[in-house]
Amino acid sequence: MIYLLEFYIHVDPSRTKGSHNLKQLNKELEQLITQAIQSAQSAGELPEFDIPSIPVNPPKREGQGDLAYPSMALAKPARKKPLDIANIIVEHLPSSEFVDKIEVAPPGFVNVYFSNDYLKQQVETIIEEGDDFFQLDIGEGKVAQVEFVSANPSGPITIGHTRNAIVGDSMARLLEAAGYEVQREYYFNNAGNQMIILGNSLMLRYQQAIGMDVEFPDEYYQGEYLIEYAQELAQEHNDALKDKEWEYFKDLAEARMFDWIKKSLDSVEIKHDAFFNETSLFENKEVWNVLDAMRDNGHVYEAVYWEGESEENIAEFTEKGYEPAQWFRSTTFGDDKDRVMVKADGVPTYTLPDIAYHKDKLNRDFDLAVNVLGTDHYTEAQVVQWGLKAMDIDPSRVHVIFLQMVRIVKTNPESGEYEVVKMSKRAGNFETLDDLVEMTSADAVRYHMLARSPKSQLDFDVDKVVEQTNDNPVYYIQNAHVRCAGIFRKADEAGLTDEGADLSLLGEDELKFIRKVLELGATIEQAVTNFEPHKIAFYTHELASVFHPIYDNVMVLHSDVPEDVAKARLRFYRAAQSVFHRLLKLMGMSAPERM
Repeated sequence: MIYLLEFYIHVDPSRTKGSHNLKQLNKELEQLITQAIQSAQSAGELPEFDIPSIPVNPPKREGQGDLAYPSMALAKPARKKPLDIANIIVEHLPSSEFVDKIEVAPPGFVNVYFSNDYLKQQVETIIEEGDDFFQLDIGEGKVAQVEFVSANPSGPITIGHTRNAIVGDSMARLLEAAGYEVQREYYFNNAGNQMIILGNSLMLRYQQAIGMDVEFPDEYYQGEYLIEYAQELAQEHNDALKDKEWEYFKDLAEARMFDWIKKSLDSVEIKHDAFFNETSLFENKEVWNVLDAMRDNGHVYEAVYWEGESEENIAEFTEKGYEPAQWFRSTTFGDDKDRVMVKADGVPTYTLPDIAYHKDKLNRDFDLAVNVLGTDHYTEAQVVQWGLKAMDIDPSRVHVIFLQMVRIVKTNPESGEYEVVKMSKRAGNFETLDDLVEMTSADAVRYHMLARSPKSQLDFDVDKVVEQTNDNPVYYIQNAHVRCAGIFRKADEAGLTDEGADLSLLGEDELKFIRKVLELGATIEQAVTNFEPHKIAFYTHELASVFHPIYDNVMVLHSDVPEDVAKARLRFYRAAQSVFHRLLKLMGMSAPERM
């Protein structure tokens, strides 16, 4: 039997939190406006009221400033017109190095324009901070755990597991960018009926491989991977294993599959820090301790049927002579029916060890525990949280990201039409993570699995993903980094450096890019606060769309460009390259210098 129980926290010792200079200007402005309101209250120009938290964001239309504060939300507590409130705020607003001018616009917006001098200064800050720029302190001193993939070791990583893996790892990277220390955990679900089926499947395939005449049930794992492994065992051992029971083959298959899973994840830059074995919860009796704790609190009872069962079903159960099971009175917490924890044969349902696992998880004092699950686990996740409450454990530190299904679509070479690839691990009809990487690339898999809200179904279009055009966002984004690298190769050949560059010579095009770059801090915060890692993919594509027209217009090595201007622009491109390197790493992608 495999027994994996490893824990350690991933910490990057090169990071020193709190040492960075790039500011979240939206947060800075929020603080300045709060000070302005307090000042106006002290002067009697606004009444006393609790100042609500009102987000400051870029305006939706160009020409309305760089950040906008909506005073309309203060109309009721201030008992004034929003436009009057906005003017009062502006009168009391403290000065700031990043503010150039302020305008008040109907119905009550305070529109703030950034100083060009301030924007130009940020080029040096971006270069200096490199891959740590906009390293936030939201999670400073806190530890977060992200549990993701957690696929049964009954086969390779499938398409659905791939989306889970990418979203989970991306969430972990963003939490690290927000200042958390992060542990990536894989819940190794190696108990239950699926493992019995796996062991029997390999045993029968081995027996077939050595020439024994055995039937292979339809409900067993049909995948070619088990046939190939059985043939290897037959070649290595001949018939020496013919008397081994399913448990022996289960352990062999489990080890083989888990090694495959780890290698597949490694191919897309995913490594877990901890592997938690479900079997450990049975070996240390924690499953039964949890059941006892829930029972002691009055939330478990023994019965043939749950307490709210219909009379019709009760009669049927009684007639058939069903044996009693152990029920969790989950309706106490809002469930629509009670749930079986232990079946009549004494075998726990998968819910009980899940509750025990989460109890163990929260006992490890994580400040935040993020689970990444398919939407088919929605009810199960609710029952687990209710189970924690049944033991007087607060489940509020647990947050679940639910993923909609993912489909693979590609052109049928015979018909020329798009079709959905059918997937079933047990039937052996599925595409794997390995297949996707081979058909496209690790970077393409990572981006396209991330660049859609988890709440939306994802169609992974193989034909479009492999395109080497700007219609493919992977190519579009990475090409921004490549273009910057190309500029520096040509500059080196021409003997041009950016040392001592006069950044005051930068133009409006370059400053437009810097304005967008300064939104990254807010983007990371939103992605972490709302558990929406896809936000970073959206933002990166938007930034690339700002960059590429600038690249076409802002020349460095051109006869019409004075050397001092060329040096300033080269410095700008160094900052741009650093930005795209940072973003690609946040998404777990490579930053190529040539394509």
